[in-house]
Amino acid sequence: MRIIGGKLKGIHLNAPASLPVRPTKDMAKEALFNILYNTYDFSNCDILDLFSGTGSVSLEFASRGVRSVVAVDKHAGCVRWLDDVIKKFELPEITAIKADAFKFLAGHTGKYQIIFADPPYDLPNIPNISELVFEHNLLAEHGLLIVEHPPFLKLDAQPNFTETRRYGNSSFSFFEKAEVEP
Repeated sequence: MRIIGGKLKGIHLNAPASLPVRPTKDMAKEALFNILYNTYDFSNCDILDLFSGTGSVSLEFASRGVRSVVAVDKHAGCVRWLDDVIKKFELPEITAIKADAFKFLAGHTGKYQIIFADPPYDLPNIPNISELVFEHNLLAEHGLLIVEHPPFLKLDAQPNFTETRRYGNSSFSFFEKAEVEP
């Protein structure tokens, strides 16, 4: 895995092969961060990274100067590895949490400008992610939920859906809180 931007740009990290992960490809990650960089001032952003795995996206956000990142994954090995990387590169803005992402969403009350979810592609309840985020009001004003998923999965019928962009074997579906009209 390679960090593609920010203060850690160009650093290669080799996670243990035993970890059950499918890191976001560099091409898709670069496209995603180009979109986000043109929309958000990262220095004022709090990020929630669900199904964080090795923390590729969390590390990318931290490298680019976000205020904070909460990285949630249920695999203890992934959380340990990310904790080691956080210490090695002195990234106190990242907090790695061992938890089931769905239970975390159901019991959490934080607010985030960006929530990124990269669940296992074979997970049957991927659509529940957006439902839980909006049900528990976890997006800050003008916040954005991004769900990475296989291209064959269509999330456009979900409430608050805005668009899907495809990059190779990955798609990103975007969700925003509906504006309340006066």
